[in-house]
Amino acid sequence: MQLIVLDRPTWEARRAAHEARVDAWIEPHLARRRLGRRHPVEDFLFTYYSYRPAQLRRWHPGAGVELAGLGAEAATVPARRAEAIAWIRDLLVATAARTPHLGCFGLHEWAMVYRQTQDELRHNAWPLRLGSEGTDAVVDASRIRCSHFDAFRFYTAPARPLNLLQPTRESQIANEQPGCLHANMDLYKHAYKLAPLVPAELIADCFELARDVRTLDMRASPYDLADLGYEAVGIETPEGRARYVEAQRSFAERAVPLRGRLIAECERLLEAVAD
Repeated sequence: MQLIVLDRPTWEARRAAHEARVDAWIEPHLARRRLGRRHPVEDFLFTYYSYRPAQLRRWHPGAGVELAGLGAEAATVPARRAEAIAWIRDLLVATAARTPHLGCFGLHEWAMVYRQTQDELRHNAWPLRLGSEGTDAVVDASRIRCSHFDAFRFYTAPARPLNLLQPTRESQIANEQPGCLHANMDLYKHAYKLAPLVPAELIADCFELARDVRTLDMRASPYDLADLGYEAVGIETPEGRARYVEAQRSFAERAVPLRGRLIAECERLLEAVAD
């Protein structure tokens, strides 16, 4: 692995810029947490994913980058991490090779509340825009084809047989496709799983995409979040579905370079695995 040495001003400037960028995301979350309040959109990335706010804030330049004056040596990657890095690389490469599928319309969120009462809803502090019966009717009338296991596993039991695919963890590499909102959101997870071997800035870039994706995910969901300032993308209508596809395509395009950067990092790390 090629060694890069940074002078102290560059090192400290990168760290300060990263911390300032991330503080804008984590400080409102921490403030709500202190008050015992929950936000179904803004808090999701901190509760669903295992990376804590302090970890996201911590800057690291990635493997092979050292601070000048420390007597840096050639960087190696622990062999124990090689299998996980290779799995992430294989998943990302397989996903990147497929044509984006843009016809899911965010119905995974609807399948997660199918035939549930208000009390049973995951975000039960917020009403369903169409009510329980109206929400179920949209699911019953739709063709649901979710390819992402970590969305499918949250389906209600009655909704599972309605999905045209039955994804599993074992079939994830075979099923993942680059138009999927959750596959693009999970670039953040793949990035932080590689920490601190990849630059913190790359993890933050993936977080930013995931944050924007989550916003669309919930705007297109059956929940009524108007009181939080989120205009619904009504995927139960032709107009709403068209808006969803347009946004989904945009996210798929934004994900391409991030996925490429992660693949390149994985390849670089695998080449430096210690014997």
